[in-house]
Amino acid sequence: MASCPHSPASERNREPILAVLRNEFSDCKAVLEVGSGSGQHAVWFAAELPWLRWQPSDLAENLAGINAWIDYAGGENVMRPLLLDVRQPPRFGQQYDALFSANTAHIMGIDGVEAMFDLAGRVLTPGGILCLYGPIREGGEFDTDSNRRFDQSLRMQDANMGLRDLEVLEQFAGANHMTRLRRYAMPANNQILIWRKAAGSTEVS
Repeated sequence: MASCPHSPASERNREPILAVLRNEFSDCKAVLEVGSGSGQHAVWFAAELPWLRWQPSDLAENLAGINAWIDYAGGENVMRPLLLDVRQPPRFGQQYDALFSANTAHIMGIDGVEAMFDLAGRVLTPGGILCLYGPIREGGEFDTDSNRRFDQSLRMQDANMGLRDLEVLEQFAGANHMTRLRRYAMPANNQILIWRKAAGSTEVS
């Protein structure tokens, strides 16, 4: 356990996220998680949603920590993590009927966010679900002062980071034949956005 990275935020937000995923992923079988981070979400959601095959992924520097959590927690339905940079994704032989990502869009540059939606458009099966968790803006406005401050702190660290506008995310989704179905208000001024890929769209490897 000592070698497992720990994210307090992952501990705090996992229950409310799980409540949404139980509903949204009830008919899904295989989920690709983009940006698995510490790996805590991957092993916990896989254990709580045993009908899913949960595929974590992240950049090279995070894979050891994810593997440590898998070694500690076990579970037959959580896979070994994939090395994945959304800006330079490998060719996927596997298709997924869901893609999940938490707290990544405001950390990636906007080119990475667009690339993540492009990836979803390629790897999701027709009718597949994209589930994105985190804080957003709408119409260029922040819903709370705390999110405004959070955005400012991110941009001070790196000008490429920051909360994304809902309208921009909708453009990226539409370009990949996805339509937003639902929007959930979550604790700590976060949201979950759910898009579905058009049933008749053709997936590309």
